[in-house]
Amino acid sequence: MSMFEGKTAVITGGAEGIGFSIAQAMAKQGMNIVIADIDPQQLVQAENRLRESGAKVLSVTMDVADLEQWSGLAEQTIERFGKVHMLVNNAGVGGSAGPIEQTDNKDWSWVLDVNLMGVVYGTQTMVPLMKQHGEGGWLINVASMAGMIGVPMAGAYTATKVAVVGMSESWYAELQPHNIQVSVLCPAFVKTRINLSTRNKQGQYKGDADQHESSAAGKAMAAHMQQVIDKGLAPEIVGERVVEAVKGKELYIFTHPNYRVVVQNRFKAIDAAFERAAASPLLADVLDEEIVSFS
Repeated sequence: MSMFEGKTAVITGGAEGIGFSIAQAMAKQGMNIVIADIDPQQLVQAENRLRESGAKVLSVTMDVADLEQWSGLAEQTIERFGKVHMLVNNAGVGGSAGPIEQTDNKDWSWVLDVNLMGVVYGTQTMVPLMKQHGEGGWLINVASMAGMIGVPMAGAYTATKVAVVGMSESWYAELQPHNIQVSVLCPAFVKTRINLSTRNKQGQYKGDADQHESSAAGKAMAAHMQQVIDKGLAPEIVGERVVEAVKGKELYIFTHPNYRVVVQNRFKAIDAAFERAAASPLLADVLDEEIVSFS
């Protein structure tokens, strides 16, 4: 019997891509599946496919950037399945690629509200429900390889994914006493439609960045990104990898081991910076100071 059998997973951005692949993989493990998404038409298709596979599923149209809608999702989940055991904070947007001077404040707000605050709101809402039943659970936050290495021309996206990694590390220690396992998924390129995120962009966030996307330079950048994503990893593999990693109690879930050298180079640079700090006469007295532990 699977460790997930009969338990309930709530998955945002669950109508397609990585979110749907995780829903499929968890359904195979015998979980009740709640998929939430901002796209109602795609959500219906996803629900039908899950039902056809024999899954017990609830679909809810919602915007993760709206805290009140999270309360509604929680109420519907409890009414249908009684408890929440897993939250997958997957919903995310790519933002408008380009130099900092072409990323307007509305676009920053959009990416921050969905990719960062959506994760915060979801965790604030669902984790207390996991604590209430005392059976433990799982919190899976979907970041990106951009959470490990900065991505040029994607400042807003990178900022949110670095934040999601950091929050996950913080919550990993915080939630251990409650038997809630935290993992953060950091994929590189996967065959999804995140590069077409603006198709669901809420009206209050539309601005100059959207006009840039329709320009010749914007179209050229979009075409290049489409070619890269078309060569990406199949989402189905990501879903199965998440099951594998959660069973192994992994904090960091990687799907592209070929990027290991890139991350290693980053940490080599960080280590070298510490060496330079240690050699500085200005900091000689700090070397022997006790390290403060926060755990």
